[in-house]
Amino acid sequence: MDNIMSKLRNLDAYPKINEDFYSRTLSGGVITLASSIVMLLLFFSELRLYLHAVTETTLVVDTSRGETLRINFDVTFPALPCSILSLDAMDISGEQHLDVKHDIIKKRLDTHGNVIEERQDGIGGPKIEKPLQKHGGRLEHNETYCGSCFGAEAADEECCNSCEEVREAYRKKGWALSNPDLIDQCKREGFLQRIKDEEGEGCNIYGFLEVNKVAGNFHFAPGKSFQQSGVHVHDLLAFQKDSFNISHKINRLAYGDYFPGVVNPLDGVQWTQHSPSGMYQYFIKVVPTVYTDLSGYTIQSNQFSVTEHFRNAEIGLLQSLPGVFFFYDLSPIKVTFKEEHISFLHFLTNVCAIVGGVFTVSGILDSFIYHGQKAIKKKMEIEKLYFTVMDVLEAFFLPRDPSSEKEDRGYILTYDVEDVCDCTTSALTLVK
Repeated sequence: MDNIMSKLRNLDAYPKINEDFYSRTLSGGVITLASSIVMLLLFFSELRLYLHAVTETTLVVDTSRGETLRINFDVTFPALPCSILSLDAMDISGEQHLDVKHDIIKKRLDTHGNVIEERQDGIGGPKIEKPLQKHGGRLEHNETYCGSCFGAEAADEECCNSCEEVREAYRKKGWALSNPDLIDQCKREGFLQRIKDEEGEGCNIYGFLEVNKVAGNFHFAPGKSFQQSGVHVHDLLAFQKDSFNISHKINRLAYGDYFPGVVNPLDGVQWTQHSPSGMYQYFIKVVPTVYTDLSGYTIQSNQFSVTEHFRNAEIGLLQSLPGVFFFYDLSPIKVTFKEEHISFLHFLTNVCAIVGGVFTVSGILDSFIYHGQKAIKKKMEIEKLYFTVMDVLEAFFLPRDPSSEKEDRGYILTYDVEDVCDCTTSALTLVK
């Protein structure tokens, strides 16, 4: 048994030193205190990371198919009335959503940005006061109202009972409504007067769009849109204006649901128009993103990057439509975020690394300071001994004034010649 204990004792990698051989210094105490503080700070930092979740990020190829893309927006136009503002969306598959009204809310704003009115959309309701019937006569009692579409009806039985329905019928036909006062419904509802009354007002439009998950665009522009010879145009003649101020502020724009850490680069962006009219374009790259929290709940969303460009528009050119356009494209790479906890073994390893690393570095620093002080102290002792020997040699060998020989003789005789030589030899050896 004693043999085994002896062998185990020989394996000790941490031999103990008698305390009588320890030499404690002031610099060592300062370094110990400083290293202990650093060690505690690093430990608490590592403990905080261990107690909180970390997010692991990976990149994979997006293989999803048949999904839709939700676009949440909140945009303010301080100089564009709600009555003339419309929203369109289209994509490269050919699908179009023109003059979108569902899930859209508009707020009329005064020049100071205060809300005047909030409504779903449209320009008021029709006033049924003996309106013009489709057959040409006026509406009489006990008669059902059926307004004329003025040649834009798709079927004989179709009716247009409001200015909005007439404009919609014209849009489907690809016609422009040049003079609303010639349309009975628009005249009765005061279409042009309503536009004039809203002159100088602004509009806040917010809501969301559900579009195909393919490249496309959506835009805010004045007038109703329609297709003419395969070209997307807006009917601006009805508003009898030469220019439109499309200054705007994007309060919020997000592709998908919110998830922790998401940054939407267009939130709070504001742009002011200085030219008479133009087209402002945002080119957006959408990156599909999946976020999974600690409980396993998954959020399918998107991030995006953006560049922007403004193009001055010449009045009368269809390809220079005034408005704010958002062109988006999908990235083939999907980003996945997953919340995870650091394992206890990983935490323990990091703590050991902190303790060992700080202890080692502080030991090196203490050793450097200690040996430096020791070398400086030794050098000072050598210099002191050297000057003492020089004084002795000078007193022994230099000639003296005879008048003071009597006084000096007592001083000289106190030194033995052999002792002086030995001292000189030792001093020179130390100096070398």
